[in-house]
Amino acid sequence: MLKTARPRSMRHIVLAVTATATLALTACAPTDEADSGSDSAADDSSESPAADECTPDSMETVADGTLTIATDDPAYEPWFVDNDPTNGQGYESAVAYAIAEQLGYTAEQVTWVTVPFNKVVQPGPKDFDFDVNQVSITEARREAVDFSSGYYDVVQTVITNKGSSLDGVTSIADLADAKLGAQVGTTSYTAIIDQVQPSEEPAVFDTNDQAVQALNNGQIDGIVVDLPTAYFMTAVQLDDGTIVGQLPLPDGEPEQFGAVLDKDSPLTDCVSGAVDALREDGILDQIGQEWLAQQGAPELS
Repeated sequence: MLKTARPRSMRHIVLAVTATATLALTACAPTDEADSGSDSAADDSSESPAADECTPDSMETVADGTLTIATDDPAYEPWFVDNDPTNGQGYESAVAYAIAEQLGYTAEQVTWVTVPFNKVVQPGPKDFDFDVNQVSITEARREAVDFSSGYYDVVQTVITNKGSSLDGVTSIADLADAKLGAQVGTTSYTAIIDQVQPSEEPAVFDTNDQAVQALNNGQIDGIVVDLPTAYFMTAVQLDDGTIVGQLPLPDGEPEQFGAVLDKDSPLTDCVSGAVDALREDGILDQIGQEWLAQQGAPELS
């Protein structure tokens, strides 16, 4: 079971998600233009490994007896707290430690390393066992890396400042003439193109911080990001931020975040099995309740 004795002294930002799905949340993680689709499992043809194959004594990790987990720097809330993955606070930090525990590792047997997002999804050997960094599972990325089963379901959200032309909008059609922005190469940008289909070309930014500045400066009408990030940005980063609403989930399988592993990694099935167990046992729900607290956000029609 998930450990509950981790330190709670760091500040704790309460965010909101819909009451209809604790983990039907969002992703602004960069995607590939060639394929923005997703799968809910790491590999449909894979079989669950035997329990004795997924232990610290049997798994082929980067360092013997240690689970090396990667993420980017800075590591943003609500995924991590105070830019410190080691404290077990924030959704992805908590999920990473839960996976480790499921595999038989103590917190002291987990080592964190910093790896930039773009390096994580590129081909080539990895100096980590798996990475958690809001990486959306896509078939294009599977050409270069392995993914675990999805640990987080993704939905996109439009935010703005109170009093703007988008404040109070209730439908996607009302966004048609809006100047929207998103981080370059992200699934949020893809959602603008595919779902909103605005008449104006979306603005692209190297970082979400730049998008926030553009919104505060009146250069764009709104930003599209994942829902947890939307709550953080409207509560902390924007001068007078507000959530316009969620974009509906696309038909078919939801976009998901997955742990990233080396291509054909011997650990892929073990990590997927751990994620599946955490979902089945309700632990992913518990983590979502703690770090992505439900308050609701309207869905745009």
